[in-house]
Amino acid sequence: MANSSTVIREVTQDVWTFSRPFARFGLFPIGGRSTAIKLKTGGVWVLASTPLDDETRTKLQELGPVRYIVGADAVHYLFLAQYRMQYPEAKLIAPQDAIDTVSKVTPDVNFDGAWGKDDPDTKYGFEDEINHCYFPGHQNKEVAFLHKESKTLLEADLLFNLPPTEQYSKSKESATVPFISSHMNPFSGLHKRMVWSIARDKEAMKRDLKTIRGWDFDRIIPCHGDVIEKDGKAAFEELFKWFF
Repeated sequence: MANSSTVIREVTQDVWTFSRPFARFGLFPIGGRSTAIKLKTGGVWVLASTPLDDETRTKLQELGPVRYIVGADAVHYLFLAQYRMQYPEAKLIAPQDAIDTVSKVTPDVNFDGAWGKDDPDTKYGFEDEINHCYFPGHQNKEVAFLHKESKTLLEADLLFNLPPTEQYSKSKESATVPFISSHMNPFSGLHKRMVWSIARDKEAMKRDLKTIRGWDFDRIIPCHGDVIEKDGKAAFEELFKWFF
C-alpha cells in the first residue's frame, strides 16, 4: 500500500474518487478514475473503472457495504469481474456491449442490469439519489450519471479534461504529451471535433445530451483528466455546443 499510485480523495461530502495513472495504448496519459458515492440509505454506489487495490478496498469498507457496481461504458469493463468477486451481494450493471465483452473472458460473471438491453425506463434502485442516462448514439455506448445531492455529473468517455494531473500525482511518469494533453479539455476545438466524430448517431446524441443539459450540476468527475470542481455546466455547454 505504501507504494500505491492510487490517489483517494473526498471531492465533496460522501463522494470519493480513486485516481490512478493510465496511458491509452501505453502511450497517451489520460488517467483512470473510479468514484464511490455513499448513499443516504447507508450503502455505497461505485463507478468501477480502476483496479480494486488494497487502498481502494479499505476505503470502500470504511464507507459501508457496496450495494451497486456500475460500468460506465462499453470499454470501461476491465475490473467489473474483480469487483463482482469481492462484492457478490452488490448489483452489477453495465452497458450490454461491456457485458458481452466480459462474458467472453469470464462467462460466470452475472449482471443484474444492462443498459441497451433493458427497457429505457428500468429502475435499478439508486434513482432516488442518482440519475442515469444511456447514450446509444455514442461510439462507446456511454452512461452518464448525476449525483443529485452534490450536483455532480459523472462520466467516462463523454468528456475529457486533460492533463490528468491528479491521476499522475503519485507517479514518476509524465502526465502530459505535447499538444495532445493541452487540447483535450472542454474548451478545446480538438475535443469538440472528437466528440462530434465519435457520435455514431447524431440525433440520438442530441436527444440524450439535452437530457444531461436539463440536469442540475456544477461539478464534473470524468474518468480521464482532472475533476472540474465548479462551472461544470458551462464546460459541458461549450464542449457540446455543436449538438445544440
